[in-house]
Amino acid sequence: MIAIVGALDGEIAEFLAVLENKKEEKWTDFTFYMGKIEDKDVIVTKCGVGKVMAALVAQRLIDTCKPEAFIFTGLAGGLSANLEIGDTLVAEDCMQHDMNAISLGFKRGEIPYSPYRILPCDRALVDLAMQYVPEAGKVVKGRILTGDQFITNRSLKSLQYLYDDLAGDAVEMEGAAIGLVATVNKIPFLLVRIISDRADTYAHIDFQSFLPKASRNSLQFIRHILRGMV
Repeated sequence: MIAIVGALDGEIAEFLAVLENKKEEKWTDFTFYMGKIEDKDVIVTKCGVGKVMAALVAQRLIDTCKPEAFIFTGLAGGLSANLEIGDTLVAEDCMQHDMNAISLGFKRGEIPYSPYRILPCDRALVDLAMQYVPEAGKVVKGRILTGDQFITNRSLKSLQYLYDDLAGDAVEMEGAAIGLVATVNKIPFLLVRIISDRADTYAHIDFQSFLPKASRNSLQFIRHILRGMV
């Protein structure tokens, strides 16, 4: 079973519309939808916004459903000059940009007293994802930075570390949390994000208006990945 996770209803709506043999399972405030897409057993769910929400749902899925892999989908704010609104970023790796214990001698993004900083996505899934040719926009491989902040002012000097220290290509709020839980549990994961905004002063407007289109794009992209998975 493949776990397909998004943070918002709008990010998984298109998946639910095509999910075959759909069954639902409730857990507290969350609903897990099980069925088939591209003849693959999948479980689709909304985790909610932020790292804690993403992590708790990921661990619950692992404990109860034992997924073979995680695919996290949704929107992200672009940092790289090579990314435009509508492009797709396939994460080669990810990290928490708001994990900061520099004063203790750790690198930014490094979880103190642990081996975890840069979390690589599954190489086979990344390679498969990079073979997709979208109807619009381009597919770019890069680094996703995750933090409990909706970035709308990337040009601030205080955020220059996103580029200089962490070499980020896009920012969002859940991916590296899913990545950490999957890594600790030794489960392959992939992050696929549609660029909805430029992490600037127009970010909140672009994000809301682009959400329905991004969900459709994500569905086609992940269908390609599911078809190629053994």
